[in-house]
Amino acid sequence: MKKALVLAVALVFSGCTKLYNSNEVSLSETNKILSYETGIVTSVRNVVIKDDGSGAVTGALAGSVIGSLFGNGKGNILSTLLGTLSGAYVGYESDKANAQELFIKLDDGRNVVAIVKGVKIAPGDKVRLILDGGRIVRVEKI
Repeated sequence: MKKALVLAVALVFSGCTKLYNSNEVSLSETNKILSYETGIVTSVRNVVIKDDGSGAVTGALAGSVIGSLFGNGKGNILSTLLGTLSGAYVGYESDKANAQELFIKLDDGRNVVAIVKGVKIAPGDKVRLILDGGRIVRVEKI
């Protein structure tokens, strides 16, 4: 029973990482008209996107559940506390993401900046920016 619960929590927790710039689209992107612009990447800078708090909260919840499975009495309280703190740290760290800050010269002459994760783009690459109003949905190499 304990192993099944730990496995279930691990599977749910592993699904918390978001995939950007993949072939998958979110439900909110369906049944709407999106626009796009094309351009050339002039410069790339590697950045780290920090956790917005959701990873830490999810990790703390998962850690407290797992920690509560161990010990009796005060030992159970201590293991729950340690599980909560450890889970929060692991969740915070796992929800960080390596990303790229792209400096792009659009075909119409404007210069824009886009921060994306999940793709490897280099200076000189031709890209398509998929837009929903002023929000960048994804950046694709073309």
